[in-house]
Amino acid sequence: MPTAFIIGATGFVGGGIARHLISCGWQVRGLARSPTALKQLQDAGIDPIVGNLEHEFDAVLSASRAHDVTLYAAQIDPAAEQMTVARLLSGLADSRRNFIFLSGSGVLCQRTKGAWSADSFSEAEAFQPEPLAEQRAATERLVQAASKRGLRAMVIRPPQIWGPGDHGHVSMVYRSVSATGAACYVGNGLATYGHVHIEDVATLFVRATEVGEPGALYHGVAGEVPNRWIAEAVARDLGVPLRSISMEEAAAVWGDFGALIMSVSSRIRDASTRAALRWSPRYADMLSEIGEPRLRALAANVTTKE
Repeated sequence: MPTAFIIGATGFVGGGIARHLISCGWQVRGLARSPTALKQLQDAGIDPIVGNLEHEFDAVLSASRAHDVTLYAAQIDPAAEQMTVARLLSGLADSRRNFIFLSGSGVLCQRTKGAWSADSFSEAEAFQPEPLAEQRAATERLVQAASKRGLRAMVIRPPQIWGPGDHGHVSMVYRSVSATGAACYVGNGLATYGHVHIEDVATLFVRATEVGEPGALYHGVAGEVPNRWIAEAVARDLGVPLRSISMEEAAAVWGDFGALIMSVSSRIRDASTRAALRWSPRYADMLSEIGEPRLRALAANVTTKE
């Protein structure tokens, strides 16, 4: 039975991958950094390992050494993330263990203020990192270089991940209805972010552990949907107006970081990954989420059609 230790198992992505692995017969343990996290893992059927990336690092490293594969899927401050990953890689050197770092296509997003970008990037293509993600890009390079230190280390760089319980672009547009009475997008609404379903990310992870090359970086994308198309679908679902907003208005609706996410273009290609890992996504239609009760609830402050 393969074993996995997931750092970030209480999150949407780490938890989704954990549940998939358990359904496939893996033994999965997750890092619990608080009593709340411990209970959350137990309720999800994930064996908890109590530890803390800052103050109980030895427990985290011991857990990594004891499992076939460690998945780093935590979302913490980029500087702390880089330091933590560097310590893990150093502690796992010459162990021949699998270490997979879950990054994201946000490292190469482009600030287009809502406009479309013709640029899309393959796994090996050079890019100028988004300023807020420069340390994340540096961490990717650290992981890839660790393959020269007796460690089977890889990077998976998916785009926007969607599925049950996600907090991505579709949910953000529903939230905009609650805030403004309209389904909103930024600028001309053609900014485009690639997307992939959480189940397909999980199968990509499994394929990387099975046949991935040490030092490799893998993409995984199922499609692209411009933000205006999302807003149009939400507007039809709720019977509310469609509205273009400025970056300043977007910050009032989603906060500064949310406004940035809803205004950038982040487009990737994954032909090399598909060929190397024999992977392809099963779920291609992110707009199939439209109409879900959990999403409609985000717009509950306005009157919608039945």
